[in-house]
Amino acid sequence: MPESRNMNNGQRLFSVIDLPSSITIEEAYKDEKGNVCILFQPENHLSVFTQEWLRGNCYELNHQFEDRSEKQKHLWKKNSFEAGLPLIKYDSLNESDAQLSALRSLRDIGFFVLKDVPTVEGEVLKVISKMGYTRETNYGALFEVRTEVNPNNLAYTNMGLGSHTDNPYRDPVPTVQLLHCLESSTEGGDSILVDGFMAASILREENEENFITLTSNWINYRFSDSKNDLRSRVPMIELNDNNEIIKVRYNNRSIDTIKVPKDKMRSFYKAYRHWSEIIERDELKIQFKLSEGDLVLFDNTRVMHARTEFSQTGKRHLQGAYTDLDGLYSLLNTLENKND
Repeated sequence: MPESRNMNNGQRLFSVIDLPSSITIEEAYKDEKGNVCILFQPENHLSVFTQEWLRGNCYELNHQFEDRSEKQKHLWKKNSFEAGLPLIKYDSLNESDAQLSALRSLRDIGFFVLKDVPTVEGEVLKVISKMGYTRETNYGALFEVRTEVNPNNLAYTNMGLGSHTDNPYRDPVPTVQLLHCLESSTEGGDSILVDGFMAASILREENEENFITLTSNWINYRFSDSKNDLRSRVPMIELNDNNEIIKVRYNNRSIDTIKVPKDKMRSFYKAYRHWSEIIERDELKIQFKLSEGDLVLFDNTRVMHARTEFSQTGKRHLQGAYTDLDGLYSLLNTLENKND
């Protein structure tokens, strides 16, 4: 009704406390158009609903909207991509069909790879602007991934890195990461991706007690250097109200001193070790080399990434940046609504 919602944006114009505490239905009937009309008392307020709306919003027939949980995803392992990785030509990203394909891939499997992105510094930010908004951090709007002298992060060395999610010491965490390859002439330095939701589901299957331990115990992550001291207290595996996995956090380099209660310490380390072992199983890892002009975009709340060690000869230069799922999912929802 016009007095209940703004006609332009649909937003509610009243608060729940404006409603009588003893509200009742005096009458319910269908009008000549088949709409369901309900007369509420004591305000004598008439609400009119289409039958389609009532069925689509019936809480006994429909679940809550949820686009982040494991139940809405296609979980995967190494052998899930025998037909090839989800590759999308960068030039096509201006077209709604290509955007739809890319964003569905992000939603369903957690990542996609753009091909033929111009090897121009800062291009990663232009990629973000096509779909969402840049999430700036203490690393800047974008960051360089190449070897440095006295780096403040091991990512800026030629060392191999184990599977991890970025920035677990930040709350909220940047939910999407992009890595754009500008130069690649080293030996090694292959990229590795792991489906963290799959790894967590395997943990639950193999030892439910370990799974519950990691979902119910919150721990500290921390990053500090001369200019920053970032801290968070979060679980390694986060669930929603239906006990479905919605986020994973794992970064062995950034975990702070573990201070769970003493009676839970042994069980925590048992679960932590089991979880860490699953994450590094070869059958969960897809491994590929980013060539110059390749850009990988992935869900940082789900997909763990790693890299193999690379030689000190040759050059390896990536530029990275962060964005967030809400902006990308908003575009996805808008595109899908147009296709309905």
